[in-house]
Amino acid sequence: MPDSSFSSPDPGRPPAGADTSRAGIARVYDASLGGKDNFEADRQALDAVLEIAPGMCAVSRRNRAWLRRVLRYLAGVVGVEQFLDAGAGLPTVSNTHEIAQLVNPWARVVYLDNDPMVSAHGRVLLETNEDTVYLHGDLTDPAVLGTDSPVWRYLDQDRPVAVVLGSVLHHLPDSADPAGIVARLVEALSPGSYVAITHFWDPGEGSPDHELAREVERRFVEKGLGSGWYRTRAEIESYFAGLELIDPGVVPLDQWWPSGPVRAPETAEERLILGGVGRKGGLVAVPQAAPR
Repeated sequence: MPDSSFSSPDPGRPPAGADTSRAGIARVYDASLGGKDNFEADRQALDAVLEIAPGMCAVSRRNRAWLRRVLRYLAGVVGVEQFLDAGAGLPTVSNTHEIAQLVNPWARVVYLDNDPMVSAHGRVLLETNEDTVYLHGDLTDPAVLGTDSPVWRYLDQDRPVAVVLGSVLHHLPDSADPAGIVARLVEALSPGSYVAITHFWDPGEGSPDHELAREVERRFVEKGLGSGWYRTRAEIESYFAGLELIDPGVVPLDQWWPSGPVRAPETAEERLILGGVGRKGGLVAVPQAAPR
């Protein structure tokens, strides 16, 4: 599929791109998963966090496991056939298209990331999958899902789409208005669509984990990566405004398991990230996609 791009008016820190002298969000996440697509600056940024929160790599693995369960639910139980993984990062293992297409071979997946290096790398890895495309684009761009968006060249805007915002919104500063960004995305989606979100959580003063959240945030923001904010439950739940929350709601990642047992987070770091899935209500008729 041909390349398409958006502008990138991100009011926060610009993506690292090909600048290997400073850490990039996608590459730090890759390093936390034990990947090889990262550089010394990325590993140093991760090490600064691991000094005071050694369980953060487990958080990345839990986030990946959450993604697998959510995609199996959406592609299988719910029957969604179109997926947009926004802020997707570097392709690793158990990617969105692999999970969704394992459940439904006709599932179509669009990846979106604002880092040009990441999107170029993703296109190379995914060029043999005709139902998967990697686009360069920025969530903070109001046109990201606008009428002329390249996304709608590959996905049918009149049919339900599942949007995945896994570990993305906590890298947007308050000035970018994360809740407003999600609201714009939801407005562009047809009824019957879903939005899946994970986000770093600060449980607030009085919680034994509050100081850890504040210190990890400081390490992310001030020690090389430049972003990574812990927000309150109320702030995270505000991202689902206008959506019908799927049980069990906004919960620690291991507890979002609609088809299996509830599990307790094993470490303090794992307690400090919440996830949820919301559905856009309204009547919807879903025509069957023709076999490709």
